[in-house]
Amino acid sequence: MKAWSNRTQEGMTLVEVLVALVILGVGLLGAAAFQLNALKYTDSARMTSQASFIAYDMLDRIRANAVADYTIAPPASGNPGVTRDQDLFDFKSNIVSSLGTTATGSVTVNQQVYTITISWDDSRAANVADSRRSFVLSSRAAVDSVVTP
Repeated sequence: MKAWSNRTQEGMTLVEVLVALVILGVGLLGAAAFQLNALKYTDSARMTSQASFIAYDMLDRIRANAVADYTIAPPASGNPGVTRDQDLFDFKSNIVSSLGTTATGSVTVNQQVYTITISWDDSRAANVADSRRSFVLSSRAAVDSVVTP
């Protein structure tokens, strides 16, 4: 017995190695889940930013051509000869290319206050089957009357 008590432990046992691997595996799975959620929310934020850029672009176009009626349905094809038609076609094209084929956009006006609404499917970030998000921009766009001195 005396010889046995003088021996010191050398190396690790297989159980210690397996416990270390389990702890490492759980940690890596947690980090992967965290990264996956970060990617989903980054994509959602990108879509919101794109919707904001598209809405502000449309509002700038409305202000530049304030005498035109932008509340009509967008045409099926662009028409560079008619500014309003080209603006509405670009609006619809930008929405579909940036936010997906199910995304929609509309322009309404009430007493010179234009409201631009863009909706898209954000089910990837929300983890539900049908989760539509919307970006709404409202602003007054009026034609200044010409004052002659």
